[in-house]
Amino acid sequence: MSTILITGCNRGIGLQLATQFQKRGDSVIGVCRIPSKQLSKLGIHVISGIDISDGRSVKKIKEIIEDLPLDIIINNAGILKHDEFKKINYDELIEQFCVNALGPLRVCETLESNLKEGSKIIIISSRVGSISDNSSGGFYGYRASKTAVNQIGMNLMHEFKPRGISVALLHPGFVATDMTADQGIAPEMSAKGLISCIDKLDVTNTGKFWHAKGYKLPW
Repeated sequence: MSTILITGCNRGIGLQLATQFQKRGDSVIGVCRIPSKQLSKLGIHVISGIDISDGRSVKKIKEIIEDLPLDIIINNAGILKHDEFKKINYDELIEQFCVNALGPLRVCETLESNLKEGSKIIIISSRVGSISDNSSGGFYGYRASKTAVNQIGMNLMHEFKPRGISVALLHPGFVATDMTADQGIAPEMSAKGLISCIDKLDVTNTGKFWHAKGYKLPW
């Protein structure tokens, strides 16, 4: 049994990750701002009222779990704001950076002492963060924030690999969530693929960018 902390697990992919991990017998800690009815029904340990873009808020997680060893941290919380050239809302662009890129860094820095040899850090990134795979443009804030978190993930890999802790950036696929107006594959299917990638992660393949289907993506 693993102890797994998941951010942004009140709905969508995060909720499905929490559900599937719990079903197989893992101990799940769900972190979110406002717990959904579905999350509350799971019966897992929920830490609510957390804004991962705020350092003081993230520290509340540490205050609650104290020195509990974590096997896996899944940085899933994220936001998407639609934008286009000449109509960019820079406050919303910065908000996406604070949540999507800096949020995982805050969480990992705050909970660093809860990780041990063999632990895993997962960052749910996105294929749109790939520079070499950008064939359509648009989504300035979201794309750039996901590119930034990929770089942060690689930095974390260098920080943690000497301690036997592995890091992976994972693209969940185009998933039917609030972000995508419910277009795409079912969150259940995405979560199943992500869990398969997480199970295969160790220090021998740390620091890679993977699709939930199991193949590597370009940076």
